[in-house]
Amino acid sequence: MKKNILSWMLWPFAFCQHVLGPKLIGLWSFACLRASLRGPLHVSNVIIGPVSVEGTANISIGRHARIYPGVVLETQGAGRIVIGDNVVLSRGVHIVAFAVITLGDGCMLGEYASLRDADHKKSARSMRYSGHDIAAIELSRNVWVGRCACVLKGVRIGANTIIGANAVVTRDVAASSSAVGVPARARALSFPA
Repeated sequence: MKKNILSWMLWPFAFCQHVLGPKLIGLWSFACLRASLRGPLHVSNVIIGPVSVEGTANISIGRHARIYPGVVLETQGAGRIVIGDNVVLSRGVHIVAFAVITLGDGCMLGEYASLRDADHKKSARSMRYSGHDIAAIELSRNVWVGRCACVLKGVRIGANTIIGANAVVTRDVAASSSAVGVPARARALSFPA
């Protein structure tokens, strides 16, 4: 009985939190991301939850992006991240640039996908301080990277391509292809007319 009465008393607060909470979190996350970047953040972008910006913050984001909570965007040294229009970064996406990582218009990155344009150099003494081998990553327009996929340094992915979940992409993928596996192997896609 007491539980029922208390739940009715708390209902207005719960309703406000349910309706207004996500909007306030999104607005706060947008403001925090805007404050973290070197350049502007267009108002058409939807930032659903907290985004972590690390390093030099040399990041540009186009228009109409949709960025979910838990995304990490990291640039080191002269590294840059360039995100086109209508891009979706799902929860937990991790992008690390020492050179440049470019996401073309309409790209979608699934949950926990990772793009890294640098590898630690081999060292018998300390890999942590051995430096990095660096090569840019480029995703052309309309590329879909599946959940937990990993795109490594020096890879170029052509337009209208699908990278399967959990794939590890170590070499270029031609346009209108799909790539799956570890390491990822590509095959041509056919699209409906």
